[in-house]
Amino acid sequence: MAALSGDARPGAAAAGHSLAGVKRLVVKIGSALLVDRETGQLRRDWLTSLAADVARIRARGTDVVLVSSGSIALGRRVLKLEGAQLPLEQSQAAAAVGQIRLARAYEEELAPHGITTAQVLVTLEDSANRRRYLNSRATLETLLSLGAVPIVNENDTVATDEIRYGDNDRLAAQVAVTTGADCLVLLSDVDGFYSGNPSADPAARRFDVIEEITPEIEAMAGDAGSGLSKGGMKTKLMAARAAMSSGCAMAITLGSPLNPLTALEDGAPATWFTAQLDPRAARKRWIAAMKPRGTLTVDEGAARALGQGKSLLPAGVTKVSGTFGRGDAVEIRDASGRDLGHGLTRYTAAEARRIRGHRSDEIEALLGYPGRAALIHRDDMAL
Repeated sequence: MAALSGDARPGAAAAGHSLAGVKRLVVKIGSALLVDRETGQLRRDWLTSLAADVARIRARGTDVVLVSSGSIALGRRVLKLEGAQLPLEQSQAAAAVGQIRLARAYEEELAPHGITTAQVLVTLEDSANRRRYLNSRATLETLLSLGAVPIVNENDTVATDEIRYGDNDRLAAQVAVTTGADCLVLLSDVDGFYSGNPSADPAARRFDVIEEITPEIEAMAGDAGSGLSKGGMKTKLMAARAAMSSGCAMAITLGSPLNPLTALEDGAPATWFTAQLDPRAARKRWIAAMKPRGTLTVDEGAARALGQGKSLLPAGVTKVSGTFGRGDAVEIRDASGRDLGHGLTRYTAAEARRIRGHRSDEIEALLGYPGRAALIHRDDMAL
């Protein structure tokens, strides 16, 4: 398979790559797009145009998640914090002030379109820890199912270097993986991936389509911090690798013009990274490859329901074996011992033993606290 395809001339369209038909879209927005660097003020006209893009895309049935920077940039102006690089405690203070303003700005721009916004703050730990990962996934899925547009940002008020993503390119890719998105768009200060830094190398060419991230491609990205935006092209390639492996296509395009998503759909220059699997198939493959830490034996009715694409409810479980925690992979077997598949459990082994054979509306009485209706959700199964 060729690593590169398409015409590398600036402005050439990547045939067959667009937002048309996308079921779930994640869009990454950097601070420089939202906040004017000179004045520290919100670029309200740009945000208004983005909100119009989001409303138009959602109107055709596409879920949209926005991964947005900007809280520190907005907050530091209010607190009158000077200097190119703020100490950690000042950055966290600026984020605390700016997060309120950032969320309010999105709410004010999306509300006229009848869109509800939700603020979701995460750290690297939320994806590294399987239990937190499942909780984040469930929350985002619920918000999307209720028609909201989640505004996701790194929780800079509590994050330290040890639990930081450090850049919103990789955070956006993780959100795409978590939500099972089939397209990720990085709105950047450059209109795609180039063979070199176009500001320093007039011979640098932009690639329309990248089907595989090869060592040659990685060498073109240079070191982190050497690109045009924070983190450089290195972090964008890292984001692309994570997205592609989870069945999510990714585009890098210039974000500064008004209505940047409309511009992308109209053929604005961009680089598209091609996904080889659909998100659901990629996730199922990942779950199937995990080593199970226990076994759930199910009755005939539950086995039949699983075959119809249903979630596994506690009522259908007859036996719980092994020691596992929330988010761990477990094997699912029928009464004859036949392996039906693997799934990520939403309960510990001890909790599963207490609720097995019972209806979901009895869970709170049995455990002493409310729980999720499904022991394993259908999206967390590979049968």
